[in-house]
Amino acid sequence: MIYTVTLNPAVDYTLRVNEFTAGVLNRPTDTSLSFGGKGVNVSRVLTALGVQNRALGFVAGEVGEMLESGLRRLGLDTDFVHLATGNTRINVKIATENETELNAIGPTVDAAAFARLTAQIEALVDGDTLCLCGSVPPGCGADTYARLLSCVANKDVFTVVDATGELLLRALAYRPHLIKPNRDELCALVGRDLPDDESVLVAARDLQKRGARNVLVSLGGDGAILLTEEGAVHRRAAYCGTVRGTVGAGDSMVAGYLAALEWGENVDKALRFAVAAGSATAFSDRLATREAVESLLANRQ
Repeated sequence: MIYTVTLNPAVDYTLRVNEFTAGVLNRPTDTSLSFGGKGVNVSRVLTALGVQNRALGFVAGEVGEMLESGLRRLGLDTDFVHLATGNTRINVKIATENETELNAIGPTVDAAAFARLTAQIEALVDGDTLCLCGSVPPGCGADTYARLLSCVANKDVFTVVDATGELLLRALAYRPHLIKPNRDELCALVGRDLPDDESVLVAARDLQKRGARNVLVSLGGDGAILLTEEGAVHRRAAYCGTVRGTVGAGDSMVAGYLAALEWGENVDKALRFAVAAGSATAFSDRLATREAVESLLANRQ
């Protein structure tokens, strides 16, 4: 079973405008409401691909109830810890040629709620996958993902971390099987520009020295690079298409990669499927569907 963990999920309110100008009235041409957070996005795409998974994390208040019930209507298996106070965050996305995001902070997580989540993760068994994604809400420190990984440190659990900064760096001590920074995040982690594939690989090897096993770097319109634990390099170019938005594309890539591994594919085919899944989301107004992914794959042999 794949378990995704989203400590700070959100209801995303997207407004599409032809042109956005700060400080004046802007009238959207279209609006939409969706249920997100990085791990939630991974679960949604996995579900669309027919891969069994369960979404864990925290929800709070009426917004949290709306998010959880909405995900269940979409067919997701969820088991969120309900916080006693606060409300799950609502994020605002302003979609133009360039996307503007206003991401809320989220409710505070108390020690008792964190202990309930820890107990859920301690119940994972050999062969499971644990996918830790995104930011953390108030009450959770930079060691949060390291603490959660410690819960399965003595089990044969495939661990994935898709996070930034100290959240990721501290988690490396527990040797996650896969991390997935994008180019900008990787630049921030190593403190330098990464203009080409070779510089990206040097940075990925730096993270391997710190504990990461496999490093999957999403490169936007340039595709993706995977550096494996054995030192092999796999490269996939991006698909051609009209980009509608990038929100959730990286999460879709994680889902595509994990789905392919669940089906018994090797890492090269998993990367191929991951890039197709990320592209399918970028080329759509919604997260990738299996039909959209397979259509891209069929048009590039």
